[in-house]
Amino acid sequence: MVSPNSNDTPQILVPFLKWAGGKRWLLDSHADVFPTGFNRYVEPFLGGGSVFFRIKPEASMLSDINPRLIECYVEIRDNWRAVYDILKRHQRKHNKDYYYEERSRKRRSSAEKAAQFIYLNRTCWNGLFRVNLSGVFNVPIGTKDTVLLDSDDFPAISDLLKKADVLCQDFEETIESCGHGDFLYIDPPYTVKHNFNGFVKYNENIFKWDDQIRLRDCVVSAIGRGARVMVSNADHESVRALYEGIGRHISLNRSSVIAGKADKRGTVNELLVLSC
Repeated sequence: MVSPNSNDTPQILVPFLKWAGGKRWLLDSHADVFPTGFNRYVEPFLGGGSVFFRIKPEASMLSDINPRLIECYVEIRDNWRAVYDILKRHQRKHNKDYYYEERSRKRRSSAEKAAQFIYLNRTCWNGLFRVNLSGVFNVPIGTKDTVLLDSDDFPAISDLLKKADVLCQDFEETIESCGHGDFLYIDPPYTVKHNFNGFVKYNENIFKWDDQIRLRDCVVSAIGRGARVMVSNADHESVRALYEGIGRHISLNRSSVIAGKADKRGTVNELLVLSC
């Protein structure tokens, strides 16, 4: 980890969470599609925040419907030293038995809950966030044993998050607040019309096709208010039809690493819809 007392901010901030469908690859390979010259960055499906940490905006609104995720971001913003100290304890104690014991614990303080969220994210299978119908995190242990990473720069992450409004709310509420001067980056769960897709879980609820339609309508309204919008979604005929006539469409390929077996991994087509 970068020293907690360091005043040197690295050129690129690395997200402190791994998230299914994360967009580090998009920024590494296609950074030129992102606009410049906006006043505020807005992201209503925050996840791991790859785009936010790469752009490092001076003003932003970040939201997600996952309360545990948002609580973690807020605690890193407001109390990162306490979270860091607890993560050091998790690092010392980590093993298979400890992982499952910690996974079952209900932590009380905000710092303990944030550190638990990061610990489980870094040591579970593929960094996957998944809960059962009762809202209980149930991902098995993974192969990674490192809890504190050399790339961690919690002081700089905290400073950047202090420039952001971090909210737990539905995407529609976030998008409705956007207008002229805003750049809105939208990366929803990749549900297609018949749900033949792995990315349909969004916290305890399913992100349904009706939500995709509702999202499209929000995008149209935001564009009408003068916001600059980029949507990344599944490159599927149903999604293309949904956004027909809206902005320009770009099809991109990326490697998929989320499948449990190597022979199930490969390239995945993703669609960008840009009004900017």
